[in-house]
Amino acid sequence: MKRIGILTAGGDTPALNATIHGAVVRANQLRVEIIGLIKGFNSLFNPRVPHVHLNPLYQEIPELDPTKGGTLIGSSRDFVDPDKKEDLDMVAQRLQQLGIEGLICIGGDGTLNGLQPLAERLPVVLAPKTIDNDLGLNYPSEPNEFLRVPDPAAKGGYRYKQAESHAVFALDQIVNYATPGYATAVFVSAQGVERLRTTAESHRRIAIIEVMGRHSGYLALGSAYGQPDIILIPEHPLDLDHLVGRVKQIYDLQKNVVIVCGEGIVDEQGRELGAETKSTDPAGNIALSGAADALRAKLIQLIGDKYFQGYRRGDSAREAIFTRKVGHTQRGGRPLLFDRFYAAQLGAKAVEMLVEGRNNAVSILQYNTTKGFHVEGYDANRFRDRWGLIHARRMHPALYDGKRLKPSQLGIEYLLPIFTDAIGDDDMEHQRQKLFAAGNLTQPYHSINTDVNKRIRYISAAP
Repeated sequence: MKRIGILTAGGDTPALNATIHGAVVRANQLRVEIIGLIKGFNSLFNPRVPHVHLNPLYQEIPELDPTKGGTLIGSSRDFVDPDKKEDLDMVAQRLQQLGIEGLICIGGDGTLNGLQPLAERLPVVLAPKTIDNDLGLNYPSEPNEFLRVPDPAAKGGYRYKQAESHAVFALDQIVNYATPGYATAVFVSAQGVERLRTTAESHRRIAIIEVMGRHSGYLALGSAYGQPDIILIPEHPLDLDHLVGRVKQIYDLQKNVVIVCGEGIVDEQGRELGAETKSTDPAGNIALSGAADALRAKLIQLIGDKYFQGYRRGDSAREAIFTRKVGHTQRGGRPLLFDRFYAAQLGAKAVEMLVEGRNNAVSILQYNTTKGFHVEGYDANRFRDRWGLIHARRMHPALYDGKRLKPSQLGIEYLLPIFTDAIGDDDMEHQRQKLFAAGNLTQPYHSINTDVNKRIRYISAAP
């Protein structure tokens, strides 16, 4: 294999450039050319296919900086519809025009779902990315547990439900232990919890902090490093009576409460608190908005004004309870050492798999107490249920203590290997040297897009 294409799909994460960098470094060693496709799958729907040669003469271009967040080749939420054969043939033909013999997609579960039809036309592998940490399996047999349940309101007339598991859950059985981007997003979330604590503490308030993660609670779980009093995850339906009792207990003791909630938390009937007004993003996912605000409204109603008036700590519950979203700051900025290092290894592994003749496969990050973290290749079909669909990984219930509303002991054991040495010395030195550099006050921001744009090339549109 002499020439490989690479693209980034879906939402941005802090470690995308590190993944691309790892792929380019390994490609240079193997004397393979790497072509970056601009704006993900969007480039393949453009007749001119904008692209960048990332390693001319087997040397990486200087714009490729693994310490910089985002992706220098851009991304989009466009995807290849497996039912549109003409589109698939067109994409394959355009890749062939570029001389691309294999394709690396950097993405999450949605991107992996879209690989199957392309993999029937050329070798395609996935390098994982997602701050949600929801690409993987809790144990290898997990896809076999999904069932189709009739539901006239759902697309296709049915929805998917996971049956009760009979598998023994153990940390060394997890397929893809952690995904690049997750550690940095937790770092940002935990810092947000720390900073909002001082406001809640000073003004005797209850803070509800919403973090991303969609239907997976890993980001909320990791925010335990910021020492919130309560963590609410999407996998554990909300018990409002228990929550209110716990909030009052903590508030009586310390005059403030900090609650972290995942954006996809659900009530006891399984309804998403943040999806009262449903809209979808371009990939068809429900755009969740307002889980923290919906929870605040419920706490205002259930705790009531008199509770705070009795303490002389506010005129109303509405005044005493406030919300904040960590938001897209979780997606951006410089990736931590953990993310940079393992993203690069996963990108390199993706190149190796293509060169070795692998197809429809995923580079994954594994962990066990004997070997520590290590990368492997994994057959993408093993992620699929019996109908061929890949489901976003939900956090296993064994990692969460629903009574304490905190990580369980096993949840703590899960987090420790990732975060004990996640921050490198250079991460802190970067903050010291760069954030308050005098030049930041005098020079405008220089976008990487400006430099990469000079390198973009196009193919001639087919007649």
